[in-house]
Amino acid sequence: MPRTKNCPGRAVVAVTAAWTLAALAACGVVGEAGEDAGGRTSGRGGFTIGLLLPDTHTARWATADKPLIVEKVKALCPDCRVTHAYASADVATQQQQIESMIADGAKVLILDPVDDKALRSSVTRARDADVPVVSYDRLAEGPISAYSSYDSEEIGRIQAEELLKAMGPKARGGQIVMMNGDSTDPNTRDLMRGALSVLKGKTKIGRSYYTAEWIPENAFRNMSAAIAELGADRIDGVLSANDGLAGGVITALKAAGIRPLPPVTGQDADLSAVRRILKGEQYVTIYKSFEAEANAAAEMAVALGRGEKLDTIATDRVSNGTSKEIPAVLGPLVPVTVGTIKDTVVKSGLYTVSQICTPAVEAACRKAGLTE
Repeated sequence: MPRTKNCPGRAVVAVTAAWTLAALAACGVVGEAGEDAGGRTSGRGGFTIGLLLPDTHTARWATADKPLIVEKVKALCPDCRVTHAYASADVATQQQQIESMIADGAKVLILDPVDDKALRSSVTRARDADVPVVSYDRLAEGPISAYSSYDSEEIGRIQAEELLKAMGPKARGGQIVMMNGDSTDPNTRDLMRGALSVLKGKTKIGRSYYTAEWIPENAFRNMSAAIAELGADRIDGVLSANDGLAGGVITALKAAGIRPLPPVTGQDADLSAVRRILKGEQYVTIYKSFEAEANAAAEMAVALGRGEKLDTIATDRVSNGTSKEIPAVLGPLVPVTVGTIKDTVVKSGLYTVSQICTPAVEAACRKAGLTE
């Protein structure tokens, strides 16, 4: 059975499976070692890799990153096993999960930190226990051994460039809202830095918000406040840090009766965002290959567990403020708009046309030439 931190209702057994899963997710879930990568170690060379993900409300962690990492580890090391944990966006929970994985004998950790600074002591603790840490998606502070992600500053630049393109003549003299991610996330700071390098002197930033825990409902509340303060007819664009926040932003814009909707950005190429782009509700998302990111993390984790060098895997180098020349793999970035869906997320195999084109967006798919 999964192990959880102490939380109300844990002892209740006679509940539905769905309620049980929801309760475990809310409390921070740790999957039993071996359940993901094909069972207990049975041959030579096998070891445990701990996978620590930051929350349960970001769809990609459970639907893409975790299964992709597990699959790649299994392909590279059939006798290895992966134990996983979701931290429910809570630093203390993730710290406890790291300690538990080290105590349970994990040889390598793949860590997507809830808070890059607050987890520094845990990364140091892992290093002292001779457990290398692969920082995943977000760059943790401390003595990490490798990093798999994307250039977040470049994502911010692309988002800003696409937003200005969509705004057209309204960009100069117009006004935008910036819907940033959580203030504790290093990616948020990099995204903002990249976006502002493009936006400065080009358009007015009427309001800028941090969105606690990257929760779409918080983006909805922030956007509703911006509409009330700036006026429904005074918002010419929204730079939204990711697709989840874009969903909250667009819901707030529609609730305020704003028509037509101003251009809104995003990232992650969530399926819901691709459909919003087809319907003209969201202008752009940034496609990042989750498979490439997950594969790189798995490859580096297996290599580190075997005591191998990363030179042939990681050709980039990054610094996290506490360590320099960290081996890194930084994946490619592709903007996706209504006219490029077929040549990006469909051509890559991320989604099929039938997955995208549900009855609700069938007409929009035909208009965009998106047919099988």
